[in-house]
Amino acid sequence: MTAPQTPRPAASPKPRPGIPKTVWDLVFTLVIPILILSPNMLGSGISVAELLGGGTAGNIRAYLIAALIPVAYVLIDLFVNRNVSPVALIGGAGAIFSGALAFWYVDGFWYAIKDSARSYLTGVLFLLSALTSVPLFRVFLDAASIGEKPEDRAATQQAMRDPVVHRGLVLGTVAFAVVDLIGGVVNSIVNYGRVTAKFGTDAFNAQVAEVNAIMRVPGMVISLIGVALAIWLVQSAVRRRYGAGASLLEPSKLAARMRERGEVGA
Repeated sequence: MTAPQTPRPAASPKPRPGIPKTVWDLVFTLVIPILILSPNMLGSGISVAELLGGGTAGNIRAYLIAALIPVAYVLIDLFVNRNVSPVALIGGAGAIFSGALAFWYVDGFWYAIKDSARSYLTGVLFLLSALTSVPLFRVFLDAASIGEKPEDRAATQQAMRDPVVHRGLVLGTVAFAVVDLIGGVVNSIVNYGRVTAKFGTDAFNAQVAEVNAIMRVPGMVISLIGVALAIWLVQSAVRRRYGAGASLLEPSKLAARMRERGEVGA
């Protein structure tokens, strides 16, 4: 007698290729704001400021729209994805802070400070958190393990409470903060040297757009350096404590190393 065959599950449809989120991020946080600020959009002769009334009032309206679109994009993305992780909430709070600063109408030195205020605030908060039992870089690493198996995540949590690893997390948090502050200073210097026009003028908006374009890649590079340095310091502490091959970024391997040493659940 032939055994009944188990029906084969229908093949799941292949996911449709879409536009990567990184591209959307660049469009809404860089490209669209630059186009709005430009007094001659892509050489077409179109100026959003002129469409919004022209003169000082039109330029201010264009500046506010350009500043608030990235804020709206971050907050909409946060609510649509219902992402309530600490990392997402910190990003949302930073977006709100940036949006509030848009209404601080300044130029010259104070604009240079304002444009880097988010970096300065982040750096200070990370430095202050290094004095507590939960340095903020730990929050980012903890968020990376949310999707792991419960036992592997538990091992990660235990490792981060270890005094040796905790010191690495503190050093990583401080390193990230210092690099972020340096990035803020570099951004302020560039803004102070290039955004020299009076607020509310065509030239001011054009100079802001120019600096935004100039500083996007260097700003990202500086941030990545801060993250890489922080991760290296943390990983060095983890390897000192649990041996070669242990990594907070690979919870399963970390849990395996801890089991080998008989330290899981200790």
